[in-house]
Amino acid sequence: MKYIDLFNHLKEIVNYEDKTIRIDDYHEFRNYTFESRYRFILPGGLGNGDDYEYIPTLPNDYEPDIIQEMLNKKDSEILENIKFRYHILMPKGETRSSKFIFLFHGFNEKTWHKYMPWAKYIAEKTGKSIVFFPIAFHMNRAPLIWSNSREMHNICVQRIKRHPNIICSSLSNVALSTRLHNKPQRFIWSGLQSYYDVIDFVENVKKDLHPAIKPDASIDFFSYSIGTFLGEVLMMSNKNGYFDQSRYATFCGGTVFNRLSPVSKFILDSEANVSLYSFVVEHLESHMKRDEVLRHYMSTEPEGENFRRMLNYQYKTKEREEQFLKMSDQFYAIALEKDDVVPPYEVINTMQGTKRNIPIKVDTLDYPYSYIHENPFPSLPKIADLVDEHFRLTFDKVSDFLR
Repeated sequence: MKYIDLFNHLKEIVNYEDKTIRIDDYHEFRNYTFESRYRFILPGGLGNGDDYEYIPTLPNDYEPDIIQEMLNKKDSEILENIKFRYHILMPKGETRSSKFIFLFHGFNEKTWHKYMPWAKYIAEKTGKSIVFFPIAFHMNRAPLIWSNSREMHNICVQRIKRHPNIICSSLSNVALSTRLHNKPQRFIWSGLQSYYDVIDFVENVKKDLHPAIKPDASIDFFSYSIGTFLGEVLMMSNKNGYFDQSRYATFCGGTVFNRLSPVSKFILDSEANVSLYSFVVEHLESHMKRDEVLRHYMSTEPEGENFRRMLNYQYKTKEREEQFLKMSDQFYAIALEKDDVVPPYEVINTMQGTKRNIPIKVDTLDYPYSYIHENPFPSLPKIADLVDEHFRLTFDKVSDFLR
């Protein structure tokens, strides 16, 4: 089946409701429920994350304020982010998997559609199950209204009125952009929640509490874009040696945060990007001095320290590169030549180091059709054969490494 046909087929049939979804004679999706134990670290949980809030300057006749009502609820009270369903792609008829791969998605993602053919191909080539694990406040961990075109249009109109020089404000990114503009520390707290959720998932597996995964199952990773940030923090922290033997393949990801260019109508608008960069890169140290909880998580916990090393290229570069050197045989990266969001030279700068002495293999590909970071494999009939060829070329490389 060609990529475009597989994409459309999986997009049509996969859902969160059915217990099992047959894909073909060889694979099926299964749905399970996960409940996060870490709502308390989110803004509104114990009062943390609330030391900074952007307050826009409004004209006197400006009407309040659907933005506050719809998007700025206390994060700890957004129930979709606490209890949610997730997919596992498994060989058909297999009761419990002995080897699985975490799949981590990109920033501002609302559906798994584009990842399903990727996962299916990797599963076929490696024989491993794929766990589609959503980052906090993404995918179905976000309220449906954040993806409602009509409601987001209203917010987008207000946002452009407030910020007439804004760049790349869109229906697609206005929910995430508004929330991060208002409270940029959400990036840190939701990132840490995602980290702890993955660790809980792994520990449940180790305790023989997962119905579809054996306790001694091998654990590997495949990630795209900002999902690689989460995966790198997991690998660098390596709690209890859980990932000593893990292999990690990344596509269009791998660089530190302040070497990304996320301003895009599909990711973040310019105002949100400035606010986020200011908080997590330029002024993080001063925020940590004022915020005891932030200081605790980001300076005394290994995952927080590694989070900081992946935020700023200049922060403890030597220590970060020593960690990557130790893990170099576990990592493989594919970058795209025309990727403006995660430029290939920045992936190399991070993963191979300032002296290029870290032997992580980074392949830079360039497809012979028009593509962007957010859509490397367009599902367009007129280029279907070319896309299929280069999709297979890319994921043969990924699968060979993860096999």
